[in-house]
Amino acid sequence: MTQTSQIRTYERDSSVVFRKTREAFGGLSNMAGGFPIDINGRRYRTSEVLYQACRYPHMPEIQELVVSQRSPMTAKMKSRPYRKDSRSDWDQVRVATMKWCLRAKLLQNWHDFSALLLKTGERPIVEESGKDTFWGAKPKENGTLEGTNVLGRLLMELREKLKNDPESLRRVAPVPIPNFLLFDKPVPVLEGGNDLQQINTGQHASHMSADLFLNPPGLKENKPATDIKRVPT
Repeated sequence: MTQTSQIRTYERDSSVVFRKTREAFGGLSNMAGGFPIDINGRRYRTSEVLYQACRYPHMPEIQELVVSQRSPMTAKMKSRPYRKDSRSDWDQVRVATMKWCLRAKLLQNWHDFSALLLKTGERPIVEESGKDTFWGAKPKENGTLEGTNVLGRLLMELREKLKNDPESLRRVAPVPIPNFLLFDKPVPVLEGGNDLQQINTGQHASHMSADLFLNPPGLKENKPATDIKRVPT
């Protein structure tokens, strides 16, 4: 996805940077507890656990292994030996899946997560990472951070939607891809705030364009950082 393949540079002092979950903006992390997500009667303690489970729609036993862990880091590590068995199109759908996970996190934790997103103001949001420059950005000696920062950019996109069209976020359709399953069940449309309602329609929302979901335009329109060069994703 070319629009997510640009390395960007961020000024730390003028950005919202998060790395540890206990920091002021640690709740932006997928590893942060306190933002559970319930789907089809199963609870996912963090958006990270939900994201990892989505790798294996054809392997419910691995989804169970992931979801049953109390720690999101443990869940991620437990699933690592099975990465080679991820759905075959994972590299093509992982950004859309992450976007969906973040929207589900907001929907079901509306008060706390919306407040946290809005608290970031207009500043760039950056996940600091020592090695992952796709989802996050790596600190440099000059005090900046460099990376594609896809997670931060998805959060900024979600923040803008929250400011300008919050009601549209009260309904979260499943990612329009084949076999989007959790424990052998199709992922339903999620509606409501903390009082969750699920609509098992058996089909994806007709108004949502698959291309729009898989290629979210906000990822190529954020301007707070400087593009350096293109790298393969």
